Amino acid sequence: MRLCFIVEECYRGDSMPLAVVRQLVEWGHEVDVFEPGRSIARISELACEGEYDAWVLKTVSGGPGLSVLEAVAASGLTTINDANAIRMVRDKAVAAAVARRAGLASPLTYFASAPTLLRQVPADCYPLVVKPTGGNSGRAVHLVAEPAELASLANPLARQGFLIAQPYVANSGIDVKVYSVAGDLHATIRRSPLHPGVPVRGSTTALTNELVRVATAVGEVFGLDLYGVDLVEGPDGWVVVDVNDFPSFRLVPDAVSRVARSILRLAASDRAHRTPRAALVGTRTAEVNGSADWRPLVPVTDEPEGSWPV
Repeated sequence: MRLCFIVEECYRGDSMPLAVVRQLVEWGHEVDVFEPGRSIARISELACEGEYDAWVLKTVSGGPGLSVLEAVAASGLTTINDANAIRMVRDKAVAAAVARRAGLASPLTYFASAPTLLRQVPADCYPLVVKPTGGNSGRAVHLVAEPAELASLANPLARQGFLIAQPYVANSGIDVKVYSVAGDLHATIRRSPLHPGVPVRGSTTALTNELVRVATAVGEVFGLDLYGVDLVEGPDGWVVVDVNDFPSFRLVPDAVSRVARSILRLAASDRAHRTPRAALVGTRTAEVNGSADWRPLVPVTDEPEGSWPV
């Protein structure tokens, strides 16, 4: 099977997904790694030159990788995860709206284009959790006890782009993260970024029926296959506070092999149901400069050959 991984530069040294790439290569598959911050992509030719069975994205919010993946999807090619699903969860404001509309237990959410606008959030919503719409890994998440505290956050929040604000869900200070490897669920616990003083070490935890129900519903609502769900247990039960596509899968047993196998299954399943592109390819002959000679598909890189060890 031939695969292309789109990886942002910040993940170059991470085990996810490069360890998965190495595993797939060891199993005999052909894998290219495309880094959008260092290479160009001939996205106008993807439909004609689509030589990969699937494209896999590991990128940051606001990074260029998602644009490339969306071009791949628009060309009728297979992406893991679904490009539209990734776009939904990468914008926390959009994700919050989708979750509420679908009936998932999630906080009331306010959108603010600037920190000064947070003063308009009703006082009865405090304590308030404020975070960037494009945040990740607990970055720039703030617990605001009362409106007067907003003034001290004006400068830090000004550099974070658009914001969301949600009423704080009272909990023990321990977050539960459920990972889904194409439906194979694993539950873990970790310290909440809002409660750094709570003594808890990251570990696996029991996957209860309720956690299975909520995590499965999240995947169905957003259309994700490889994802993580952050939950807290509030007074009325489990509440979804964040959803991530292609997370770290930290503490998942044999995570690299599990993720690699799931990517192969997803790619093979989509390939079996994919609409043939013969008619589209047939219209391409001799249309550009009178030539039907097509150059190789991306990745094309300005790095020396072999700069991406796998």
